[in-house]
Amino acid sequence: MYPVYTPIGKEVKCEERPVLFPPQHQHRQPGFESIMVPRPIAENPHYAAAGKLRGKTAIITGGDSGIGRAVAYAFAKEGANVTIVYLDEHEDALETQRRVRDIGAGCLLAPGDVRSSAFAEEVVQRTLQTFGGVDILVNNAAYQPFQPTIATLSDEQLETTFRTNMFAYVYFARAAVPFMKRGSAIINTASIVAYAGNKDLLDYTATKGANVAFTRSLALQLVDAGIRVNAVAPGPVWTPLTVATFPAERMKEFGLQTPMKRAAQPYEIAPAYVYLASDDSSYVTGQTIHVNGGMAAGS
Repeated sequence: MYPVYTPIGKEVKCEERPVLFPPQHQHRQPGFESIMVPRPIAENPHYAAAGKLRGKTAIITGGDSGIGRAVAYAFAKEGANVTIVYLDEHEDALETQRRVRDIGAGCLLAPGDVRSSAFAEEVVQRTLQTFGGVDILVNNAAYQPFQPTIATLSDEQLETTFRTNMFAYVYFARAAVPFMKRGSAIINTASIVAYAGNKDLLDYTATKGANVAFTRSLALQLVDAGIRVNAVAPGPVWTPLTVATFPAERMKEFGLQTPMKRAAQPYEIAPAYVYLASDDSSYVTGQTIHVNGGMAAGS
């Protein structure tokens, strides 16, 4: 039995219970948060902001839902304006934008395909024009196909996975770095699978390993410029990408493999990004923070 925040109307109630999700599957990635049952929880009602990102601007890929949405809300509460990059989940993106603005921060929506280097450059330029700078980049958008055998892993899928999960990280970093100042931060979303592996997510797992290596190498390259580069490696998290990846029946046991016997809610991952984006982590670069319910490499 573990403490879990669950939505009760507009309030959030803390209960102790094992978490079992109802069977469900979405047939298109990255998925729609608005139709999930239950909806992911993007905000902790007890979060105490301290102005750690006041006056800064962040670009968050995959920021319309899931972990990206939770990060956008936390950044906004800490005083940052945000650019939300997403594919075409307009309803989710508009909901995120409304909440960010309600919090009191600026929010620019940037729909498009992160696999395009030209799109990455466009997003950075729009952010500069709207907010006057780029201080934080969160590479978070992902493609995660369920593929239980290498025999049916197509060239097309392999390329799509790497272009979304790895090439895009390079594209956005390359576009943003020339405009970043000392004290800026890049945060890449890795995964527990980079360390533990996952037999049903072969190509996705390979990209997450690449994310970790890219983080360490780019951190070394940018350290003299005063730009820190780190990563967050979540364990199982209740997001649209989850239900757009696995067969419906797998949802009933999603997250139970962790020592905490449950998946995370997105709001539980967001504080790690706040830490890495703020001056609290001024002596941290090239590192990966593991937020995974107690999972270990090889588990």
